[in-house]
Amino acid sequence: MGVTTVTEMTDGVLHTLFRTEQGGHEQVVLCQDRASGLKAVIAIHSTALGPALGGTRFHAYASDEEAVLDALNLARGMSYKNALAGLDLGGGKAVIIGDPDALKSEELLLAYGRFVESLGGRYVTACDVGTYVADMDVVSRATRWATGRSPENGGAGDSSVLTAYGVFQGMRASAQHLWGDPTLRGRKVGVAGVGKVGHYLVEHLLEDGAEVVITDVREESLRRVLDKHPQVTAVADTAALIRTEDLDIYAPCALGGALNDETVPALTARVVCGAANNQLAHQGVEKDLADRGILYAPDYVVNAGGVIQVADELHGFDFDRCKKKATKIFDTTLEIFTRAKADGIPPAAAADRIAEQRMAEARAARTA
Repeated sequence: MGVTTVTEMTDGVLHTLFRTEQGGHEQVVLCQDRASGLKAVIAIHSTALGPALGGTRFHAYASDEEAVLDALNLARGMSYKNALAGLDLGGGKAVIIGDPDALKSEELLLAYGRFVESLGGRYVTACDVGTYVADMDVVSRATRWATGRSPENGGAGDSSVLTAYGVFQGMRASAQHLWGDPTLRGRKVGVAGVGKVGHYLVEHLLEDGAEVVITDVREESLRRVLDKHPQVTAVADTAALIRTEDLDIYAPCALGGALNDETVPALTARVVCGAANNQLAHQGVEKDLADRGILYAPDYVVNAGGVIQVADELHGFDFDRCKKKATKIFDTTLEIFTRAKADGIPPAAAADRIAEQRMAEARAARTA
């Protein structure tokens, strides 16, 4: 995505937050519950458009500092994502530090929910990497500000469904812009990560007539797709996927940073459009893509289907209403490509400008 990310903490968290361009966050909360082993970070980037909505990532970070950086970057991205999705919501994100397979428990999730509740609705949480609908059901027992719950508990269920659908709409828009036809029929698409979102995306692609190549670090995720769709091809890793001959579209659908100084020069695809957050490893990568003639569909635009889905829970969930909103990702993506061409800038920069304009207008209206 084009949003500038925080890449180092040489002078500490406070310096990053208060004295750098990247640190425009309103609030960062460090949460600890020794009894359950909970260590978490809740980052609220902006409430200009409304309460900050963003998921909870449960991940074994290499360091606490890395966890804080991830929360800051992800929260900032949610502000832009929610703005471009047309939601009256700001941006926030939370990370729980640790291996979810070893640490996750009911006690920990309830403790986390109590921290969310203590913010009084400034932050609304949902699922992300390492957390699932069943987890949000537990969290919601401690806070009213948990979305992504099961239908049995008044929620929308798995938000991956519309996340994948939105990415598919972004791909259709990319095809329309580049090849003049909004279909993936006959196109070769590489999907890196076929877990929560990626396997749904594969379904859309196959239904539209695309040739699909996949990779994933988890064997069980690969097997789920390959057993159901033997026509899909698997390659050893992402390095092999991005070098696939005649690849038309590359879809990063795992963790962030997929587009960097090593991967961009090796890409064979003409389009990058995927579900992963924070795909651009650092500022300048979006220009590197443009210089190579690779069309980049900004991640926080095309992967907004999930946040559209969970946001709808705040008003009483209606799937058809959400899908209609997610379908508009096609139009938004095309608008960004048109703006980028007109302004002579990469699509990521064009998306940033549109999102920043909406947030600035909301802040001005609030203070008028």
